[in-house]
Amino acid sequence: MTNMAEHILLRHRDIPGLDQIQTYRQNGGFEAWKKIVTKMDPNDVTTEVKASGLRGRGGAGFPTGLKWSFIDGQNWPHYVVANADESEPGTFKDREIMESNPYQFLEGVAICAYAVKAMDAYIYLRGEFWQIAHKLDNCIAEMNAAGVLGEKLFGTNFSLHLQTHLGAGAYICGEETALLESIEGKLGQPRLRPPFPPAFGIYGKPTIVNNVETLTNLPLIISRGADWYKSIGTEKSPGPKIFSLSGCVNRPGNYELPLGTTFRELIFDHGRGIPEGRKIKAIMPAGASSSMIIANDEALATPMDYESVPKIGAQLGSASVIVIDDSVSLPWLLNKTIHFFTHESCGKCTPCRDGTYWMMHLTERISKGEGTMNDVMLLQDVANQLKGKCLCALGEFSIEAVLTGIERFPADFEAVTAKSNS
Repeated sequence: MTNMAEHILLRHRDIPGLDQIQTYRQNGGFEAWKKIVTKMDPNDVTTEVKASGLRGRGGAGFPTGLKWSFIDGQNWPHYVVANADESEPGTFKDREIMESNPYQFLEGVAICAYAVKAMDAYIYLRGEFWQIAHKLDNCIAEMNAAGVLGEKLFGTNFSLHLQTHLGAGAYICGEETALLESIEGKLGQPRLRPPFPPAFGIYGKPTIVNNVETLTNLPLIISRGADWYKSIGTEKSPGPKIFSLSGCVNRPGNYELPLGTTFRELIFDHGRGIPEGRKIKAIMPAGASSSMIIANDEALATPMDYESVPKIGAQLGSASVIVIDDSVSLPWLLNKTIHFFTHESCGKCTPCRDGTYWMMHLTERISKGEGTMNDVMLLQDVANQLKGKCLCALGEFSIEAVLTGIERFPADFEAVTAKSNS
């Protein structure tokens, strides 16, 4: 079983009281921040992050340093937004970071801001995180009082201001352009892209949007170096990852492990296996928006990294691993996921708005045993009609479990439609 020699993102598990600024500073806090502001050029910070191989932990896995390098240097001012709108069912990693290791996250926001020459940064939190927003506001106030935020930092000409912004509890605002619209006080709906945020972001200015977990990696990358970071994980997926494990498992929770750890190790070693000794049937590796993986020996032996998971027909995404055992009916599960996506669709584009609505009604009928195989075929057809036709990823997310569930677990649908067919 793989055990990290130390936690890098969940350091509070090794260091009690790390959510207190004095404790954080006693354990190397803000040293990386001071180092870059006083000794490094912003472009050199981006180069170091590129060299580390850090990839976005919000789901897309896009190289972080490369994303920063796209920012428009001809248009000012620049902004940074931390995406803390953690709303994906099965994902709860960012919440633990912000609750228990907030200063490392905030230092990461600051490092990103310096690298892209931004003097203002926002932390966008889902509306239900109001208690966390209050805590972060107190942390930011303490950082200002300590002189690590504010005007002319460490005797230089660089100034930085952070502030939190609460959404209203809409899943769609996890999509970066809908998030920016929400900050501006508009309806939280995605923008047509291009242009992308590094060229046209908040208030029409260049903006970098990064996930909480992504940013929390930065202080230790700067203080220990890119080579140290690349020694963890795999060659193409370096570093640690927080895997949010839930579903039919004995010990759910957040597990910080190197990228490349297998599904079997996460579920059976760290998660202590399936309750009541039941058989594992399927895995959703990226929360409700992911494909259904058949949990056979090949899948369980697959390394959880950005290159390996697609080989078994899914994406790692935010690594919100939901375990499904043989007591769960997939039509019932699909109905649960589609209810969520129907409720959270912003309604801006017709395929998503109407497609999720009809999928919800079809899965409702099928899961109750009132559907026929013709309904299953119609459900599959509706899902295929959404593919590639939606303004943002929500519509695409809504069909992943549907299409792969019908394709890979036909027996579950035959069982619930047998009565109606007869």
